[in-house]
Amino acid sequence: MGYYRKADIHKLLENAVFLHLKQLGFKVLIGKLDNKEIDFIVEKNSNKIYIQVCLQLNDETTIKREFSNLLQIKDNFTKYVVTCNEPIIGDTYNDIIQLNLHDFLMIGFSYIVF
Repeated sequence: MGYYRKADIHKLLENAVFLHLKQLGFKVLIGKLDNKEIDFIVEKNSNKIYIQVCLQLNDETTIKREFSNLLQIKDNFTKYVVTCNEPIIGDTYNDIIQLNLHDFLMIGFSYIVF
């Protein structure tokens, strides 16, 4: 069906993250929490991580939308929000790691033990 690049950039970002995760050998699922979606639940060797993908975290409404569903998950697995914001490796929001897309694609999860 095609796509309109400017309107569908978030879909392209999610697709890039999904393909990268599959290339790294992870099992990738889509999650649901009440009426909210978790973009990706990634599993490997009985461990999992949760990932949200967002173009920019540029206002409080967007930050709340992207982080709130992850904050509701009460297990101890790592949670990420991957964005196109300036690369700040290790930046966190309530223990959820904000990772720049470039860093995610270049570094990936090499520092996570699975």
